[in-house]
Amino acid sequence: MTTPNPFDRPVWASLSYAPNLAEGGNLAKRYRRDVNLFASARDEGDPASLAALADLVAEGESAFVLQAQPIAVPDGMQALRRAQGVQMLATRAIAAEPGAEEVVELGDADAAEMLTLAQLTEPGPFLWRTPTMGRFVGIRSGGRLVAMAGERMRFEGGTEVSGVCAHPDFRGRGFARRLSSVVAHAIQQRGDRPFLHAWTTNDAAIALYESLGFEIRTQMQVAVLGR
Repeated sequence: MTTPNPFDRPVWASLSYAPNLAEGGNLAKRYRRDVNLFASARDEGDPASLAALADLVAEGESAFVLQAQPIAVPDGMQALRRAQGVQMLATRAIAAEPGAEEVVELGDADAAEMLTLAQLTEPGPFLWRTPTMGRFVGIRSGGRLVAMAGERMRFEGGTEVSGVCAHPDFRGRGFARRLSSVVAHAIQQRGDRPFLHAWTTNDAAIALYESLGFEIRTQMQVAVLGR
């Protein structure tokens, strides 16, 4: 079997890289239910792998699948949603852009505020323990968390920039751009390559990331599978 490019199957690659965040076995894995909603079969062409993936999703639950290849739906499950995205890779050195506001490290004490901000802005699946996937930074105004960005999926050689969002009252101030640059710069400094995902239709986000130094690598398939 040819070893797949981890960037083509980032969910499987990251779950294999961080087993402490994963549930499942050799045929299928998912993130722990308080960490994230992503799941992956080891081999889309293997009925046993697809059956193992289905076994990880209980009645009434759903799981997100993200990969470059077409997504197969396991027996007993259905695709509740399908969408197209793009994967972007950093193609040059990215500097941490300066600004008047202090960029602060976020941790366990900030989890409730981070979840509230993510629920308001919907940057992608974000749960109570999602911040345990990597480093997160933010900007506060009047003591309130108004913007954040961080790391999500990670495997050898690559780390995803994710959770990028700003409160609606603070958009247009460049906070999302600045925090994305801070996160991407730190990833590069430790020797990994930053990558990220955006919906194909989100022209504004794609243009922002291109201006930072990212380029579209490939189209990505997204599906929400449920029972």
